[in-house]
Amino acid sequence: MSGLLDARACAVPGEASDLKSPLGCRLREPLTEARFQQLFGGAEQDRELPAEPCLPRLYRSWKRRAGVCSRSGAWRLLLARLPPVRWLPNYRGRAWLLGDAMAGVTVGIVHVPQGMAFALLTSVPPVFGLYTSFFPVLLYSLLGTGRHLSTGTFAVLSLMTGSVVERLVPEPFGRNLSGIEREQLDAQRIGAASALAFGSGALMLGMFALQLGVLSTFLSEPVVKALTSGAALHVVVSQLPSLLGLSLPRQIGCFSLFKTLAAVLTALPRSSPAELTISALSLALLVPVKELNVRFRDRLPTPIPGEVVMVLLASVLCFTSSLDTRYNVQIVGLLPGGFPRPLLPTLAELPRILADLLPIALVTFAVSTSLASIYADKFNYTIDSNQELLAHGVSNLISSLFSCFPHSATLATTSLLVDTGGNTQLAGLFSCLVVLSVLLWLGPFFYYLPKAVLACINISSMRQMFFQMQELPQLWRISRMDFAVWMVTWVAVVTLSVDLGLAVGVVFSMMTVVCRTQRVQCLALGLAEGTELYRPLTESHKLLQVPGLCILRVPTPIYFGTRGQFRHDLEWHLCLGEGGKEIPDGSPGSVAEPVRVLILDFSGVTFADAAGAREVVQLAGRCRDAGIPLLLAQCNALVLGTLTRAGLLDRVTPEQLFVSVQDAAAHALERL
Repeated sequence: MSGLLDARACAVPGEASDLKSPLGCRLREPLTEARFQQLFGGAEQDRELPAEPCLPRLYRSWKRRAGVCSRSGAWRLLLARLPPVRWLPNYRGRAWLLGDAMAGVTVGIVHVPQGMAFALLTSVPPVFGLYTSFFPVLLYSLLGTGRHLSTGTFAVLSLMTGSVVERLVPEPFGRNLSGIEREQLDAQRIGAASALAFGSGALMLGMFALQLGVLSTFLSEPVVKALTSGAALHVVVSQLPSLLGLSLPRQIGCFSLFKTLAAVLTALPRSSPAELTISALSLALLVPVKELNVRFRDRLPTPIPGEVVMVLLASVLCFTSSLDTRYNVQIVGLLPGGFPRPLLPTLAELPRILADLLPIALVTFAVSTSLASIYADKFNYTIDSNQELLAHGVSNLISSLFSCFPHSATLATTSLLVDTGGNTQLAGLFSCLVVLSVLLWLGPFFYYLPKAVLACINISSMRQMFFQMQELPQLWRISRMDFAVWMVTWVAVVTLSVDLGLAVGVVFSMMTVVCRTQRVQCLALGLAEGTELYRPLTESHKLLQVPGLCILRVPTPIYFGTRGQFRHDLEWHLCLGEGGKEIPDGSPGSVAEPVRVLILDFSGVTFADAAGAREVVQLAGRCRDAGIPLLLAQCNALVLGTLTRAGLLDRVTPEQLFVSVQDAAAHALERL
């Protein structure tokens, strides 16, 4: 206690204090908020200014927007909304061009089989996966800010889209469709899938107009990783009928994973030996190649294109052995050459898919932004989350006119692009050239490709998502609350569905944040001897507590969810009302005699709502009635303004508001 007493003794009445000198800080009088604002100015003066009328404020806002029409304003808008204008003038051709070309070509080669495979997952013909691997990649290269991001077909979005397509346009079960009926069914499904892309793109553009890029923070890392891991299990199970050569209706809705497993087990005796053999051989090649690429990524000049090798071998084998006619093996068939005719999606489907647009848009934005942020931090540049909303919104909206389904950044191809030396968005243009060559000239070579091989490509591409479960032990050691969020989200995704699991994960994650703020208790502070530092009494037994002085730190916002805990803590410490109780001497946080002065350290209170502000005002009134002076310290301007509007200054005076705990304690000692 000597440090505090010495500090008090240094304040000589009538002696001038050098408030602006660091050496005079130990010889000054206690600073109240009002005195501090008189000396240094600040937010208090700003709050006293009269509110500006609405019309002049709107006029200035319109004037700023109209300034975009000027030459300089248009140039700034172009720089902000067209990223290549910024990075192309600084492009280092000799250092980056070869890496971008190699990475783009490699990713484009992988896009071809993966695009066709994920198209089957979306319940549309394979060629539309190639369209989705071309148009969105081209548009994102022009609008995106992620230099190392690879966009295109994504398994999770394909699964979500396929579930909606199957619900809207179910395939008749139990009879073979004629060629014309099959074309009509495919056209309806393509219309539903492109309507989803159109709607999710429009939704993301609306979010961009409202500058809602901050929404990506609501999908925490445990939620995103649990979502992708659970969706990977859905992908594997949904591909089992194709692996076994079974023609089964696709299960949708809650518990679809278990329904699919039950249907597969029931129909297992009817599986095709030929397609089962093709699937086994394909997985026997793809899985070891994936493992080799991961283990020897530093030694290999470029990853081994296992998918391309498998596609070529399976196509040649099916053609030479006539597996499609002799053993009824399902093949891809003719891939139409060129591009589809631009067509506006069927907007009549929009009312039926409104509930599906938000989860698809959120997954698109969250996965893409999190991937872009990871590599932006790694390579020391920044991304604009609102510009990412614009890029993915425009790419989904425009590509839907060319019969594309929803898409986003992909985990596997983004990692591949970085490993093969990609540096900028220019790699996406080289990737588009590869897909373009397939659409224009190489499509007929995939005629005899067995669909079972595409199912195997889908399953092998889930390897990286499954391996995210290896992080669970480390997550348990770091934060058990985040571990609970991961597990709840994963179980909800697996048992219910991807979109419902996402909703459960987000709600549960938000609930954990609220619960953690409600469980925080006020901390009693003591003085470290020989200093002016105040620390929680639970940290050390050597901290001193001045008799009759109670200093409490409030480490959480005061709002409707924490007001009850706040009231209980104060009653417990002050022995007020039903919450108070007698505390035996020597117990942690106890006071040796009744409290005569109370100091509340509000440095941890970031905000207070109306309910919380009224609770503080009521506490001030109870303290005044009990004859206990209440001093507030380190209350930020936002919280202080809320408390003032709630009537705090009717219970306390401005001389009871201090800039620091030390100032409040020095003032309190003068009263004791």
